[in-house]
Amino acid sequence: MKEMKNTKIICTIGPVSTNLEVIKEFVEAGMNVARLNFSHGDHEEQLERIKLIREVNELLGTNVAILLDTKGPEIRTHSFVGGEATIVKGSTINIHMNPIEGDPNNFSITYPQLINDVKVGGRILVNDGELALLINEIDYENQIIRCVALGNAVLKNKRGINVPDIKLSMPYFSEKDKADIAFGCEQDVDFIAASFVRRKEDVLEIREFLKSRNREDIKIIAKIENREGVENLEEIIEVSDGVMVARGDLGVEIPIQDVPIIQSKIVRLCHQANKIVIIATQMLESMINNPRPTRAEVSDVANAVLEGADAIMLSGETAAGKYPIEAVRMMASIAKRMEKAIDYQKMLERAVEKGEQTITNTIALSVADIILKLDVSAIVAPTVSGYTARSISKFRPRVPILALTPVKKVVKTLALNWGVHAMHVDFAGSSDQVFEQAMKITKDVLGLKKGELVVITAGMPLRKVGSTNMIRIFEVD
Repeated sequence: MKEMKNTKIICTIGPVSTNLEVIKEFVEAGMNVARLNFSHGDHEEQLERIKLIREVNELLGTNVAILLDTKGPEIRTHSFVGGEATIVKGSTINIHMNPIEGDPNNFSITYPQLINDVKVGGRILVNDGELALLINEIDYENQIIRCVALGNAVLKNKRGINVPDIKLSMPYFSEKDKADIAFGCEQDVDFIAASFVRRKEDVLEIREFLKSRNREDIKIIAKIENREGVENLEEIIEVSDGVMVARGDLGVEIPIQDVPIIQSKIVRLCHQANKIVIIATQMLESMINNPRPTRAEVSDVANAVLEGADAIMLSGETAAGKYPIEAVRMMASIAKRMEKAIDYQKMLERAVEKGEQTITNTIALSVADIILKLDVSAIVAPTVSGYTARSISKFRPRVPILALTPVKKVVKTLALNWGVHAMHVDFAGSSDQVFEQAMKITKDVLGLKKGELVVITAGMPLRKVGSTNMIRIFEVD
């Protein structure tokens, strides 16, 4: 039987990978979803990438989905004279609310209302925490936050600003994000990754925007990357289709040693709620410049797989690195190896701690239990909405879940669910004919041999949404 990777891989498409051949190699190496980072590049650049991804899908007969990652309500510095400024520990730093060109003692920021949110004694972090500033005066008359530098740093143009422990009053859904998501709707993207989500209302605002454009089929992934998002985690999970643990900004906003604890909690809660969970940021960071990862990075990826994450993500490694294809191959090889070491009984037990008591959920649990007890090679789920396949995925069966659906969009929206390998198939004839068709496809796709067992689960009647109520076990002839 052909070996299938169950953990999904997201690759960020950037300057080094906006190339047909590179994207093709990403897919062949194990990419399931292509991420487009709308913090960088204009719509013309992103459209070029979308066309390349779709061209590769046509060439290879694959179903790589597209994830649009929003800029979100972030704060950045403006520019510096000469493009950078050297900050000296102990020096006074004046943060101007009105735009200026920065120097070693002064710079301005993109969010002028910050002066109304902060307090004396608070901290402002610049460039992923590289520079910490202590606020010692707020000059409302001149619209300047006066700080002292707690360390040395070289700051370049447009560096990120974090303000830990402060609930910012800035609106969540910016005009840029609206324009970007509207563009995504036009281009039929599959997922929106919503940056810097703070509370459930942020997600609901995007959902309403999608609804107004009749694009409720686009799934929303909430990125948890600030303290407020962590505090409101459960309500955010409830209204989202999934969560991304965005560890870069999160590790600046909260103590870095707390990030692994938060990561484990998010994976567990998403798993129990049957929501997608993605681990992201610096997974194979050293491969931006080196052909091999560090042992710590390998352990990080391995741990994410063992914890039961649906997907793991590459950012700079595939967008701007020297070894983008090698990074995807490495991530895929780690995932495949660690999937053999997952405690599937423990995964099932965690999944049943919480969950809806529905017929579909009960059937899905029964399928997972069968997989633990019988030597089954695959699960086949003919599905209209994808709900059957998602329900089975929650219980993390050790074998691939082949989701056969007549709805093309459903194929793409299953691209992030653990273990689900979706295909577009038009159901023809009676249920027995559909099962016969499903067995033939499964045998061909997975290279099954005579005598291997396959579990088929579906709803009767077949074309009715949300009606999963049947399990059958077939032997390959």
